[in-house]
Amino acid sequence: MRFFLLFSMVAIYSNAQVANDSIANTRYFEDQFYIGLSYNFILNPAEGSSQRNLSYGLQAGVIKDIPLNRSGTKAIGIGAGLALNSYYSNLVANLSDNVISYSIDDDITRSKLETHLLEFPLEFRLRNSTIDEYKFWRIYGGIKAAYIVGARSKFDSEEISEGFKNTDLAKFQYGLTLSFGYNTFNLHAYYALTELFNGDASVNGEVLQYKPLRIGLIFYIL
Repeated sequence: MRFFLLFSMVAIYSNAQVANDSIANTRYFEDQFYIGLSYNFILNPAEGSSQRNLSYGLQAGVIKDIPLNRSGTKAIGIGAGLALNSYYSNLVANLSDNVISYSIDDDITRSKLETHLLEFPLEFRLRNSTIDEYKFWRIYGGIKAAYIVGARSKFDSEEISEGFKNTDLAKFQYGLTLSFGYNTFNLHAYYALTELFNGDASVNGEVLQYKPLRIGLIFYIL
């Protein structure tokens, strides 16, 4: 009788262990590299200010995937990356005696503000992938924090071309993100919750309250 009970317990334990191992083996991670391309809109422009040319953004980085369930259809993504964003408009920045001033000039050839950022995305991820299926629908929403490591203003006219380091920007930036799509190609949007300038910059007595809205494509690569 004792041998029968012992044998039964060993058999039950062995079957449970196999089942647990089977479940554990279905756990997988969607660690990914990402590359993105966007068009940058300027929200809350100053009076008389308007966008010109092609304001674009580039981003690239890596995201660590942390599954929240055994099937991997829900997860948290934590990442780090680099980004470059350019904004073209008729807002002209001038540097004189280490003081930056702004004006609106419709006669200039081109005026650009360019930023270089370290980015840290945090995403809540929903998808219908499996451990064997690499093509799937996804919707990733979250927040992205960023630190501006450098910014440059430049304008071109018929008489002059001038550029300099712009220190009027708010170093810390953050906003909401949303990615939606199938397989590698996905629509991506970023809506800034912080203003681009630090609050000291103004044009014609109006404080600059620019907020970026970026819409484009993001490519996830395993």
